[in-house]
Amino acid sequence: DSMEIAPDLITAALDIVASEGGGHVHWWVFEPNNIHRQLAHNAGLASGRHLVQMRRSLPLSDEQLAHAADFVTKPFRTGIDEDAWLAVNNAAFNAHPEQGGWTRDIVAARQAENWYNPEGFLMHWDDSSLSAFCWTKVHRDTEPQMGEIYVIAVDPLHAGKGLGRRMTIAGLAYLAKQNVPHAMLYVDADNAAAMSVYTSLGFTTHHRELAFVGDVAAK
Repeated sequence: DSMEIAPDLITAALDIVASEGGGHVHWWVFEPNNIHRQLAHNAGLASGRHLVQMRRSLPLSDEQLAHAADFVTKPFRTGIDEDAWLAVNNAAFNAHPEQGGWTRDIVAARQAENWYNPEGFLMHWDDSSLSAFCWTKVHRDTEPQMGEIYVIAVDPLHAGKGLGRRMTIAGLAYLAKQNVPHAMLYVDADNAAAMSVYTSLGFTTHHRELAFVGDVAAK
């Protein structure tokens, strides 16, 4: 049984990390349960980031699309918009473990991926100031094919204006035009505001993923 050998596998993995100089480890678990939590506890790992993958079918209804009928977005201009985007992203995700603190090098690495398409990187400007964005990704190699809201955020200076909802609708409308039947996104389980917006737009929970984390000393 896999659960019987799991403690040995976890110990072996942590030993490898220790032998390579130690460091901070993440053990991601799909649909975590109490057995996983006990295994993590026994290994000295604590619960970390808790993600919810949400999905909905496409396209949106006409009623939903009407909420963003006059909402204007423009595609990301590669080589021009990086600094403006970084400023908004890093302000919106200040102290976020993965999305905060991005640099031009990180952006360039994402732009080099074969899925990158600036047409699906939607920007909403307030005059010359970027106020919100929705970066999408199309997964052609999944069954069914899936459109993902990869990163979405509103400049904190523009919070409370309903931009997050309209930006989400704009992203979903773009994905529907790519002829993918379903949309998905990941959201932190403790982000009640975002969960509420996504639920109101027809997203439902597909599955949960939990990271057990800890620091491993070098041996």
